[in-house]
Amino acid sequence: MNRAALFDVDGTLADTNHLHVTSWWEALRQSGHHVPMHAIHRAIGLPGADLLGHLLGAERDCSDDERLSAAHDTLYATYFDRLPVFASAADLLGALSSAGWKVVLVTSAKDSELAALRKAVGADDAISATATADDVENGKPAPDPVRQALDLAEVAPERAVFVGDSVWDMRAAAGAGVAVIGLLCGGIPRQDLEEAGADAVYQDPAALLAGLGDSPFSRVPSA
Repeated sequence: MNRAALFDVDGTLADTNHLHVTSWWEALRQSGHHVPMHAIHRAIGLPGADLLGHLLGAERDCSDDERLSAAHDTLYATYFDRLPVFASAADLLGALSSAGWKVVLVTSAKDSELAALRKAVGADDAISATATADDVENGKPAPDPVRQALDLAEVAPERAVFVGDSVWDMRAAAGAGVAVIGLLCGGIPRQDLEEAGADAVYQDPAALLAGLGDSPFSRVPSA
């Protein structure tokens, strides 16, 4: 029987949340929107249009969304050749793959961005599939991306564990009925992750790898 290890990428495997914050802040500033960086940080993990709606309100002029997203993408792309990755991220994915888990990435990253992230993480041999916001009608915190990942892995929710760093990740995974692990390395407090649905919380990929035997992964039998 298959088991699926579902992973967010930004803030979970790669230390990129604050690069996104800076890129969104500058894109918004260039268009005359003055949004505090802490507010942007809390919105990271949402698809672009949802992030803008969260920050600027539903009554904003949505005709500017495409230009704002394009500005963010251009600014963020300047980091593609040096995206930082958390220690042991590749080792964690490799360990799970070697143990028979199907590793699926669940991300809001666009194609070019995801390619740069995968290159930085350096664990393509361990990754079975990728579910992105473009594959579904609604991105996180809706459960749709997680359900898409389950379909790709061909597993039931009780045979999967999701790992992420944002409240949007926790809500999406909990809504899909899978076990949820939160990581603190994305900068969101433990209490917020737990209130959003995390079953367990670890500092970062290295801490999760070290504690894998006692984590929610250990509660899903191999057969």
